[in-house]
Amino acid sequence: MADAVLLEQPRVRVGKWFALAGALLLGACQTVVPRGPAPPPPQQRPVDQPPPVQQPSTDDPIRDVQRHRVALLVPLSGGNAGVGQSIANATQLALLDTQNQQVRITNYDTATGAAAAASRAIADGAQLILGPLLAEDVRAVAPVAARARVPVISFSNDASVAGGNAYLMGYLPAQSIERVVQFSRSRGLGTFAGLVPNGLYGERASTAFLRAVEGAGGKVVSLQTYDRRPGAAAQAATRLNGQAPYDAVLIADAGGTAAVAAPVVKRASPGTRLLGTELWNSEAGVAARPQLNGAWFASVSDTLYRQYAAKYRQRFGAAPYRLSSLGYDAVLLTVRIARDWRIGSDFPVSRLRDPDGFAGLDGAFRFRDNLAERALEVQEIRGGTTVVVSPAPSGFGR
Repeated sequence: MADAVLLEQPRVRVGKWFALAGALLLGACQTVVPRGPAPPPPQQRPVDQPPPVQQPSTDDPIRDVQRHRVALLVPLSGGNAGVGQSIANATQLALLDTQNQQVRITNYDTATGAAAAASRAIADGAQLILGPLLAEDVRAVAPVAARARVPVISFSNDASVAGGNAYLMGYLPAQSIERVVQFSRSRGLGTFAGLVPNGLYGERASTAFLRAVEGAGGKVVSLQTYDRRPGAAAQAATRLNGQAPYDAVLIADAGGTAAVAAPVVKRASPGTRLLGTELWNSEAGVAARPQLNGAWFASVSDTLYRQYAAKYRQRFGAAPYRLSSLGYDAVLLTVRIARDWRIGSDFPVSRLRDPDGFAGLDGAFRFRDNLAERALEVQEIRGGTTVVVSPAPSGFGR
């Protein structure tokens, strides 16, 4: 392919790639599945979902002794089929872009039972599992894979399921929150407040926020929670205004909810800088919400993703889900390790702990305590689009 060289990533070196500021602070965040595919700005996302993924060959995989056998476990039916199919399509595109002939990926549907899918994959000879997507499926798959000494590289962001043979590539909210708080402090903002939803995500976001602000030398003046029902976020914002003004207010929720609360916050504190989380980068049209103009949020970079999304759309006829880049990058990681992985042998799991990390569409990452430590940039919503106001760091700090 004409631009395969652009998307095929070399081994990450400290001086060339990104670093992550701070430690992981979030304990057990639920996997958040976006409702639809995310386009490269400024184009509007198509409403149709990606087409069904091409199913693998029916040849007996056990007899395929010339390639590494890798299983992809994602939902290919049911309510999450759209994102699962998009991830499957992304893995296919990554194999094409790298022109790799040593890795064979076979798809298994977790919607009909994740543990059963893992058992079938291992019986078929899988030496590595990419996926599953949901935390509950990781809990079901990990012990099955562990008995067969097969590592699992999941797309979940629930840190509680990481450990042992299970590695997580999902975007961790704690990293996003810490990054945007540190950037805010570097711009002279000192007093903070937060609006967080009740539930596991909100609890973990609150913990991450409090620790991040304290670690950065700031002060959290008020923290208000709300139920996920109409009007609740605006009511919480009204309560928050009792101690206004603030330099910055974190709204740890989707952009739609943040847009409802933002005008209420601004009434009492017009100069407040609104802060978001990694959820905003996976949401369609968040930059088009005028209520969020000027807001900051930290996320993985979209620079390479935009090129990938254009190629994906050209090949599959629809925009990819934003999370599909995890599938693409998981294949890049596998292909990189496959250079030194002898056919027929166990996957060299120690290579996942390479301190120099790996490179992908979402930038540099490495595994720490089985969690993906990522380099994040800070974006500002400005005039209907997003602008990078703080690029991702340039090294892993060694």
